[in-house]
Amino acid sequence: DVQLQASGGGLVQAGGSLRLSCAASGFTRDDYAIGWFRQAPGKEREGVSCFSRDDGTTLYADSVKGRFTISRDIAENTVYLQMNSLKPEDTAVYYCAAVRFGCTFVTALYDYWGQGTQVTVSS
Repeated sequence: DVQLQASGGGLVQAGGSLRLSCAASGFTRDDYAIGWFRQAPGKEREGVSCFSRDDGTTLYADSVKGRFTISRDIAENTVYLQMNSLKPEDTAVYYCAAVRFGCTFVTALYDYWGQGTQVTVSS
């Protein structure tokens, strides 16, 4: 069975950093992309970043460009989201998910979702 395990959330002051991890298991092919999404209370889930496992292409939301970096550890089968210069508006539950055939922020296209990890940025 495909499983995605997100971890690394926490409480950090504005300007600080966190690194989220998404450990993937059970995939039988490498054409899945791994996306990070977030959902703040009362708001819709939004795409944050995405990493395409087959060609290494990446996608970032405008709100996080220059602050967040997505990467992959092939040996650990884990995708990381390094979050720097965090702002209070980054506070949300962050989810990782898997989609076939390349990166997108269209949530309905994602086949698998991990549980969320809470990120709280204090001002």
